[in-house]
Amino acid sequence: MTKPQETLQPLEKWFAEQGWVPAGFQRQAWQAYLDGQSGLIHSATGSGKSLAAWGGPLLSGLTTPGSGLRVLWITPLRALANDTVSSLSAAARGLGLNWRIEKRTGDTPGSIRNKQRTHPPETLVTTPESLSLLLSYRHAEKRFGHLDAVIVDEWHELLGSKRGVQLELCLARLRQLAPGLKIWGLSATLGNLEQARDALLGQQAQPGQLITGPARKNLKITAALPQANARFPWAGHLGTHLLEPVLSYLEDAYSSLLFTNTRAQAEIWFESILKARMDWLETLGLHHGSIDRGLREQIEQGLRQGDFRCVVATSSLDLGVDFSPVDRVIQIGSPKGIARLAQRAGRCGHQPDGMSQILCVPTHALELLEIAAARRAWQAGHIEARPALRNCLDVLAQHLVSLASGDGFDAQATFDEVRSTHAFAQLDPAAWQWTLDFITHGGEVLSAYPDFQRVVKGIDGRYRIATRTLANRHRMSIGTITSDAAIAVKYQSGGHIGTVEERFIARLRPGDRFLFAGLSLELIRVRELVAYVKRSRASRQAVPHWQGGRLPLSSALADEMLELLAEYTAGRCKEPEILAISPLLELQNRWSKLPQPGCLLVERTDSREGQHLFIFPFAGRLAHEGLASLLAWRLGQQSAGTFSLAANDYGLEILSNELPELDETLLRNLLSPDHLAEDLLASLNAGELVRRQFRDIARVAGLIFQGHPGKGKSARQLQASSGLMFDTLQRYDPDHRLLDQAAREVLESTLEVSRIQQTLIELSQARIIMEKPERFSPFAFPLWAERQRNRVSTESWAERVAAMVARLEKAADKT
Repeated sequence: MTKPQETLQPLEKWFAEQGWVPAGFQRQAWQAYLDGQSGLIHSATGSGKSLAAWGGPLLSGLTTPGSGLRVLWITPLRALANDTVSSLSAAARGLGLNWRIEKRTGDTPGSIRNKQRTHPPETLVTTPESLSLLLSYRHAEKRFGHLDAVIVDEWHELLGSKRGVQLELCLARLRQLAPGLKIWGLSATLGNLEQARDALLGQQAQPGQLITGPARKNLKITAALPQANARFPWAGHLGTHLLEPVLSYLEDAYSSLLFTNTRAQAEIWFESILKARMDWLETLGLHHGSIDRGLREQIEQGLRQGDFRCVVATSSLDLGVDFSPVDRVIQIGSPKGIARLAQRAGRCGHQPDGMSQILCVPTHALELLEIAAARRAWQAGHIEARPALRNCLDVLAQHLVSLASGDGFDAQATFDEVRSTHAFAQLDPAAWQWTLDFITHGGEVLSAYPDFQRVVKGIDGRYRIATRTLANRHRMSIGTITSDAAIAVKYQSGGHIGTVEERFIARLRPGDRFLFAGLSLELIRVRELVAYVKRSRASRQAVPHWQGGRLPLSSALADEMLELLAEYTAGRCKEPEILAISPLLELQNRWSKLPQPGCLLVERTDSREGQHLFIFPFAGRLAHEGLASLLAWRLGQQSAGTFSLAANDYGLEILSNELPELDETLLRNLLSPDHLAEDLLASLNAGELVRRQFRDIARVAGLIFQGHPGKGKSARQLQASSGLMFDTLQRYDPDHRLLDQAAREVLESTLEVSRIQQTLIELSQARIIMEKPERFSPFAFPLWAERQRNRVSTESWAERVAAMVARLEKAADKT
């Protein structure tokens, strides 16, 4: 009988040739694979988890050679595919394994894709969307029947999204096509490991393996602190006041990544660095998702080769690309979450024993509190969970049409297969039958329209696509990612620069200038979803704002912030960031009180604008936006009034000409968790929110068609089509399950109703601290400043905020 160490010997030898020593978790993963097991490998970024997953298939390939598709490697981003192919190929060559390792993504030419279907490589690197597309062609059993393994990279990025649900369904089908299939996931910075493993592997008699490497890298988190006696902004969003220390930090590094939370912020920081250091022109790069893919790939290649002193980026460079030359990372603003901070810090020190270091640059004073809390939480091992989604019927409908487009499917067998996933383990027969009715004739209301009769049931009982035309149209729409309403930006003389949101371009007139991709551009005209531009030398430009930039504060980070404030109040906090803002915290304590765990701080302040109510639950921006609407609506039920609202990550503001006197009893009634969903939907323009969410669901489910490549519909056309569909279903089929799903998704993703409910339950047990400061406290001022953004004024937001800060600082000096 072969001993385990003898089985692993080829890999051990190759590691030794590279000057490496296999980690214990790597050896454990290799042996588990050879024993026929599946599981999840959780280890810090850069610790070698890819080789932990890849080693088992390589060893198996050495002992059981064969041709055809053996391994599928799933990556969440197309941009990672090239790097993945390179690293997997290097290891295979090192072991003398002559495998073809290729990629298949949306960028792969059609000729190569056709060849891969007829003569597949031994290993295929692909995305969830491309895997779903492969399953939509005939002869899937022949193509995947000899598959040994599926390896899902960066599973934490897919978990909790519809792309993750899509992949769960594809994996369930592959388990049926290839009995004995082994499935392994790779993850970092994740709090709910067992649920993540179970969502990946589906319902099994025995749970899969959970193999953990070093969960926390050696991570150094520091903050750019204000100079002694310097006034630090009470509110803001850019952080460019700390440009000089950032430049000094970049001077001392070989190659750095500077992360921002929004694309607009990335554009502004890129321009600010370039203006300050024009001599860095050739070594400064900009990378975000709206820039042309070719330009992004040039930046990535330059990072690998060490050509860049600094690249300014958003989350577009968060994931697993190995840029070994990068030795420092900068985060502009709070990361808003512990996992996000660790993920970005892991972009440097990308070796198993390498030190990762990240400099956090606060955009205003209270973000120093967030940075200190993030470091404390990381040191304590507190990482956010990513809950898995359930019962997304739009994704299920798309998957069934994909299966029908290929070899077809049997209803009962596929029902059992779908129920084997974590996402649909609770799917009942009624919902299943509804989904079958939906894809065969569109349901009750749409049954008279041929376009919705996409799938037919044959005399053999199998469900197949109705026509080849419908199959081709469906393949063009496979995927669950809903892009922002985007419009292409091109030079008038030719050349694609990227995409910006349609709503931004709609506000511009020919001749207006804007900053994009690090360039000053002038709009010439807009034709057929293309904005034609030319270079401009103007010094003042608008900056495009994209959706998706509003990252809410995580619960784990918020809890740590409150603990730090409690330590500060007790005189026990020695974190340098807290000491740096101690004058501000002392002022908060003098004028009001500091928020504390188990307490709810409520401030009521009068101004020339009216009466302000400030409440600080520390539940994150999205939850506070919902809470503000809920409280204003409940106040309005007691006495008529007009309210202005504002929210940030720490609290919310309600402003009215006259607010009722609030005692603790009334406040607890307003904060009751009873009838939350009904009151919340009543307090908002819920119909419009649900209508917009339905557009995304209708696209995924196949109710609306985005158009053929190069002739896509505009966001306005898609909204009109889905809006008409929404109105029709709401009027004639109000119990339609996709309408219900749209309402649920609005409550969960847009309004974070679960977090609001949990917050209200906690507040019902909290001690309420009610204060009446004479002026805005340091915690209330950012809420006032946030509300000023939405006002129309001839005075800029920065000027209004600066004027108010001057008045408050003058009052602070007097006290």
